Amino acid sequence: AGETTVVLPHEAANVKPGKGGRATHLALLVAKELDGVEGWTLLCGATDGQDGPTDAAGALVDGGTMRRSMERGCDIEDAIARCDSYHFFEQEGGLYRTGLTGTNVMDLHVLLLAGQP
Repeated sequence: AGETTVVLPHEAANVKPGKGGRATHLALLVAKELDGVEGWTLLCGATDGQDGPTDAAGALVDGGTMRRSMERGCDIEDAIARCDSYHFFEQEGGLYRTGLTGTNVMDLHVLLLAGQP
């Protein structure tokens, strides 16, 4: 139980960490795992409106996130390796910005599934 954590890459491995937080990183991993699967949308966000050291509360992803990211020249493997989810979603278009909310209850993950016709 509890909030997710992100292990940053070590500079000793010649990998410079990027920018992002645990909510956008989780969204990035889910987008990769469920690439091409239709009928779902996921919001991963921080209730205080700030995911890590960013101006974004989190990110929205769905089965088309990977396609959109490839069309816009995003490299998901690099973003995952460098923990650079913020720049990935900034380029892909999935950042979710609310502004600071004044409350910090928890991270919030909302999964919407399409119903059967």
